[in-house]
Amino acid sequence: MTRASDVAQRAIDVVVAGAGLVVLAPVMAGVAVAVAAGIGRPVLFRQARPGLHGRPFTLIKFRTMRDVDEERGLVTDADRLTGLGRALRAASLDELPTMWNVLRGDMSLVGPRPLLLHYRDLYTPEQARRQEVRPGVTGLAQVSGRNGLTWEERFALDVWYVEHRSLGLNLRICARTVLTLLRREGITAPGESTMPQFTGTPRAAREGRDGA
Repeated sequence: MTRASDVAQRAIDVVVAGAGLVVLAPVMAGVAVAVAAGIGRPVLFRQARPGLHGRPFTLIKFRTMRDVDEERGLVTDADRLTGLGRALRAASLDELPTMWNVLRGDMSLVGPRPLLLHYRDLYTPEQARRQEVRPGVTGLAQVSGRNGLTWEERFALDVWYVEHRSLGLNLRICARTVLTLLRREGITAPGESTMPQFTGTPRAAREGRDGA
């Protein structure tokens, strides 16, 4: 993207996020009531995530999991994820509060998804390039298989996006996002509540790419 394109994308982010927060306010209020009744308070989930250049920001989403409770066996994410939470994730309704992150400038509408902070230390130099742009509410990996992809496949798509991003590509990703949501594709990896933890790319895989 050129400097002008970056400015245009930021303007689009502000307009769409601002309008979305207003138009979707009734939906968000309904989700908040459902979460409060079905899961409990607080209704919002807040967590530090790496943003542009890896700088942390506070991600805001609707809560989809119960608190950890060892006595009740609520320890793993799969145990803590509720039926309501699973439905919210399937429809991406839990993501609606992230429009506030977009409005603030923490995120963009399109970009690599913001992952966990400790993943930053596990990236290869190539994978770390995903942090050269603002993280997105949706992204190329999300419309190309979502959680059905391996971590290496996701990161490769993220880096490809960084190298080829444009307003036109962003519009195509947004259009494909609607189709992905309607088809409910790639919501979870096999045997996981979402994705398995990223523990780093195996050395053999790194060396294989270097020698390709």
